[in-house]
Amino acid sequence: MYRSKKLVAFLSAIALVLTIFSFPISSNAAGETIKITVLGTTDLHANIYNYSYEDGKEVDNLGMTKVYSVVKEVREENPNTLLIDNGDTIQGTILSDDLYNNDLSLKNPVIDVMNFMGYDAMVLGNHEFNFGIELIDKIKEEAEFPILAANVTNKSNSSNFATPYIIKEVNGVKIGILGFTNPNIPKWDGPKVTNLEFTKPVDTAGKYIEEMKQQGVDIIIVSTHTGLEEEYASTGDGAMELIEKYPDIDAVLTGHAHVTQNTVINDTLVGAAKNAGAEVVRFDFEVKEENGEFTIVDKKVDVISVKDYQADEDLINYAKPYHERTLEFLKEVIGTVTEDFAPPSEIPGIPEAQIRDTAVIDLINNVQLEATGADIAAAALFSQNSNLRKGDVTYANIFEIYKYPNTLVGIEITGKELKDYMEWSASYYNTFKPGDINISFNPNIRGYNYDMFQGVDYKIDITKPVGERIIDITFNGKPVKDTDTFKLAINNYRYGGLKSMGIISGEPYFESDPKSLRSYIADYIRENSPLEPQVDNNWEIVGADLSHPLRPYLIEEIKAGRLSLPVSEDGRSFNSAAINADDMIKQGLIPDEVLKEYGIEVEPYEPEEPQQPTEPEEPQQPTEPEEPQQPENEIYIVKSGDTLYKIGQKTGVDWKKIAELNELSNPNLIYPNQELLIPTTSDENESTEIIYTVKSGDTLSEIALKYGVDWKDLAEDNKLANPNLIYPNQKIIIKK
Repeated sequence: MYRSKKLVAFLSAIALVLTIFSFPISSNAAGETIKITVLGTTDLHANIYNYSYEDGKEVDNLGMTKVYSVVKEVREENPNTLLIDNGDTIQGTILSDDLYNNDLSLKNPVIDVMNFMGYDAMVLGNHEFNFGIELIDKIKEEAEFPILAANVTNKSNSSNFATPYIIKEVNGVKIGILGFTNPNIPKWDGPKVTNLEFTKPVDTAGKYIEEMKQQGVDIIIVSTHTGLEEEYASTGDGAMELIEKYPDIDAVLTGHAHVTQNTVINDTLVGAAKNAGAEVVRFDFEVKEENGEFTIVDKKVDVISVKDYQADEDLINYAKPYHERTLEFLKEVIGTVTEDFAPPSEIPGIPEAQIRDTAVIDLINNVQLEATGADIAAAALFSQNSNLRKGDVTYANIFEIYKYPNTLVGIEITGKELKDYMEWSASYYNTFKPGDINISFNPNIRGYNYDMFQGVDYKIDITKPVGERIIDITFNGKPVKDTDTFKLAINNYRYGGLKSMGIISGEPYFESDPKSLRSYIADYIRENSPLEPQVDNNWEIVGADLSHPLRPYLIEEIKAGRLSLPVSEDGRSFNSAAINADDMIKQGLIPDEVLKEYGIEVEPYEPEEPQQPTEPEEPQQPTEPEEPQQPENEIYIVKSGDTLYKIGQKTGVDWKKIAELNELSNPNLIYPNQELLIPTTSDENESTEIIYTVKSGDTLSEIALKYGVDWKDLAEDNKLANPNLIYPNQKIIIKK
C-alpha cells in the first residue's frame, strides 16, 4: 500500500530514488517456480461505468466496472498479480471533463475508483495534461499508488515531475515498473507545460534500467504512453526504439494508439489494449529460484476482452454517486434545434460533414468567431456520427459534436500561413482517380486532424497533389494574398500542433482557458434557442467526377453489406481507400448481368501463359560472361508518419542503404509524397525480402525478370493459385 506521500516526495527530492513497495514475502523452496501476473489498462478515458452518457444507455464492451471483474478473476486465479495503468485515464467523458476535472475542490472520481480497485501504479498520458499542472498535482496527492513519468522534469531545478519507476516485491520476486509519458505533449498542450521538460523515452530509459538492476530486480516492465511505432518522425514516441536498444526489458505496455497488440519482439513481450476499458493486457511470467536468484523460464502476453464479463456490482455501488450526479447534470435542457444539423450519409461510413459544408461544422466555427472576434475559424469533425438532432438539446448532445475538452485560442496569422494551414489540412483526402465512386481519406491522418474553415471561400481540388489543392481562396470577395493578415480562431490542441510544425508563428491575442469550447457552444445554444441549422456553403471539393454508371449499384452493395469501405491497418481510420469501379470490372468482380444492365461492355479476359525464359543459343565463339543485370531500384512514395526505419522494415532493406542511395544528408528529414529509391542487393549471400506493388499492365513473368527470380517461386511464395491473375496495387513478396 502506498503509505506516505510526504515521505515519498522528500525522498524523491533528495535522491530521485525509486520507491519500493512490498507484499509479504513467503519462503520458497529452492527450484520452485513462481507465477507472476501483471495486468495493464490503457486509455480508459474516464469510462467508469459501462455507460454512454452521450447516448444515454449501457454498453457491453467498455468501462472500469467491467475491467474490475477481469481483475478480480485473475487475482483469484493468481494472488501474485499486479495492476498498472498506462495513461489517458482521467479525461474523456462528461463525468470527468465537464464536472470533476474543472473543480479542484472535488475528489477526482477516476482516481477514487482506481484506489478502490487496488492499482499499483499509473503512467501519465498526454490527456492528463489537458487541464493543467494543478490537476495533475491534485491527483498525485489523492492517488494511493505512485504516478509515473520518468521522462518529465521541472525546468527550474531538473527534478522529476513524477515518480520515474517503482519496484514491487511479490512473493520474493522483484518487479521493476518504469513509466514514460508521450514526449509530444508540448506539441499539443504547449502553453500548459512551459515549466516542464520532456525527453525521448529512449534517452532516459538506460539510467533507470541500470538503477533497477542495481536494486536487484528480476523482471523489468516498461509502461509507455506511446504506440509501438513512431507517430511523428524522429520524436522518440515509439516503443520499438526501447525494445531494440534495451534487451533487458522483459515486457512493454504501450498505449495512446487505441489498438490491440499481443506479440513478442526480440524476446520482449508487447501488449496494448483498445481504449475505454474495452480490453485488459495480461503479462504472465514463470520465475524459478536457484541459488537465491530468480530467472524467467517462461513468459507470455494476452489481451482479454471485457465484453463477456458482467460489470462488478461492488464497483457499481461504490461509484454510484459520481454516476448519478452526471445523469442529473445531463437532464438540463439547454435549448432546442428545429432540424437535424448533419445530413444523412449518402454512402454508409462516409460522413457528409467531411466532404461538404454542413451546419454542424458551421455552428462550431460560428461560435469560435463570435467568442474571439476573429475573421476566420477552423474546426474538425471529431466523430463520424456528430449531429445536433431535431428537438431538445442537452449537454450530452454538445459532447457528441465536440468530444474533447479543448479551450479556444485567437491568433493573428498571415495569408501565407493561412494557405499553408489549409494545404496541410487538405492532405486528408486521397488523390482522386478515374473510376472512383467515392471521395476517400488518407489512412495515415486521423479525422480529428482535418479542419474545415469558416470566413473564407475556397475549393479543394483532390485531383492535384498534396500541397497544391487549395484554389480560388477569397476573403470578403477578394483573393487572399500572402502578405494579408487575419485573426484566426482555433482550439488549443490545433494551435500547439501548428506552432510546433512551424506553420504558424504568432502568439495568442485571446485564450479562453479554463473555459472550454464546449461551454461556449452551450452558451450559444442557450442564447439563440430555438436554433436553426445554417450552412453558407463557403467551400467545396472539386475535381472528383462521381458519375460512373456503376456508382448507384456499388452504393447499394455497400448499404446491403456485401461491399465494405476499406479501413486502415490499425482500424482507426475509416474510408481509407476509394472503391474504384473500373478496377473491379478488370478484376471480374462485377457480375455479367450487372454490366449488361448498366450498358458496360467488357472484352473477355483470356489469361496468357506466363512468359517462359528462353534457352540462350550456343555462342559460336567463346565470349566473356556478361555481368548479371541488376533489377531497377524500386520507388517508394513516403506516407505521412513514415520514418526511414519504418520504410526499411517494409521493404526489407537497411535504412542506412536507403539514405545513402538517396543522398539524404539528414535521414530524419523526409516528407509525405517524397519519392525514395529502394536499393536492390547484388550480394549473393545476402537474403532480402522486397514488397513490390503491382502496377497496371504488370505480369508475374515481367516482375520475376525485373528482379532476377523465377516466376514459379513468386507464385509459390505468394500462394497464387492462378499466376496469370494479379491486380494493380496488389502486394507481391519478392525473396532474394
